[in-house]
Amino acid sequence: MIGELIRLLDAHYVFPEVAAELGPVLRAGRYPDAERDAPGFAAAVTADLQSVNGDKHLRVLHHETPLPAGHGEEETDLDTMRRFADRHGGGLPRVEVREDNVGYLAVRPLLFPSVLVGDAVAAAFTLLKGTDALVLDLRECLGGEPGTVALVAGYLTGTEPVELSGIYERATDRIRQAWTSAYLPGPRYGAERPLYVLIGPKTFSGGEALAYDLQQMRRATLIGEPTRGGAHPRIGLRLADHFEATIPTGRSVHPVTGENWEGVGVRPDVRCLAGDAALMAFDMASEGMAVRGG
Repeated sequence: MIGELIRLLDAHYVFPEVAAELGPVLRAGRYPDAERDAPGFAAAVTADLQSVNGDKHLRVLHHETPLPAGHGEEETDLDTMRRFADRHGGGLPRVEVREDNVGYLAVRPLLFPSVLVGDAVAAAFTLLKGTDALVLDLRECLGGEPGTVALVAGYLTGTEPVELSGIYERATDRIRQAWTSAYLPGPRYGAERPLYVLIGPKTFSGGEALAYDLQQMRRATLIGEPTRGGAHPRIGLRLADHFEATIPTGRSVHPVTGENWEGVGVRPDVRCLAGDAALMAFDMASEGMAVRGG
């Protein structure tokens, strides 16, 4: 497995120079027996993988059930993701219109592929269309698909397309741009009404991308704690029956700053404990409406 992991890193990792450094580290590693202590083996290899540049997307995962032979292929992953999304309300488990007419939308555990949850996203914003302000809760959003980041961001901006963070891809040596869409199914929330985004130490990857882009375009006020700091989109590749390697093949690049949130996280505009962020956001929304005469 170590030999195969080194081969996959050399072939796919977005930073080839780091892959070259990791080879000797992995070959010299002293790991628990993979059959006797599978979780310990995965954790020890992951620690070495992250020892050079701290990339939190670079991991070996242990699975209790055997991985299918086609694991990592798009159709197999989509079928698995569909079942996962169906068990979690399409990643939008809570949509609420409060008595003060402030909307609340929770996104967890993932921003599932838009091909699976586009209708659910449209339905959520249909329910929220009449609210005076919106609280978007990303505190337990652990990641997701870039296309769904763009989809949700599109509902929160105007009809003029906005460029979001793109992804530099090692395979093409180019940046794949990301834009909001001029057309969306369902009512657009728009760019004018107040938007409060809740973040915290669990917010990761695609959840961070959505928060970061909304912050950079000055569309939202971010409330809570800094996020985990993972900006490298990854693929999952089968190492053995019960082991998967997750290897980043790209890195996020904002079109204006040229930067991302890797290693440092997305920083809130209003800092408080993540557990207190919702109450603070609701208070800010209500006070804002009172000032505006809402």
